Amino acid sequence: MWTIEISRLTTATKEQIWNLWADVAHWNSWDSTVKCSELYGDFSVGTKGVVKLAIGPKSNFVITVCEPFDSFTNRSFLPLCKVDFTVTLIETQNGLLVTYRQVMTGFLTFFFSSIFGKKMAKGISKGLEDLVAYAENNNYGTTNYNKHQNGSPKPF
Repeated sequence: MWTIEISRLTTATKEQIWNLWADVAHWNSWDSTVKCSELYGDFSVGTKGVVKLAIGPKSNFVITVCEPFDSFTNRSFLPLCKVDFTVTLIETQNGLLVTYRQVMTGFLTFFFSSIFGKKMAKGISKGLEDLVAYAENNNYGTTNYNKHQNGSPKPF
């Protein structure tokens, strides 16, 4: 197993952060590591999607956990390996704690983590910084978290 976890405190609300994540078609508007992304349905367990990072191939994913305004996990696959990406939101006295956790498991974990591990760590760190900065500076995400799912442009 290979794991990376990072956290950041923010003045943004759970709703602001959650709504940015639930608006999959627009991840690239706030995350500079994402070229394009699409979700084939509502932001809920079992829904599939695809993301193309700025560097690397397209990656299919499925949402495996979705607890609105608290946490979600999406899972993607590599040969003989799976990658779980989890976001958790915890309110503290000092602000909202946003945590990104990426876990790679499977037979070829050692191989893929040695090839992609540093890039993955750098990417999720940059993605979290982008998310927090966007949410704090744009007051985004105070309405229904599925608002952009229907009628969003197809990025692929």
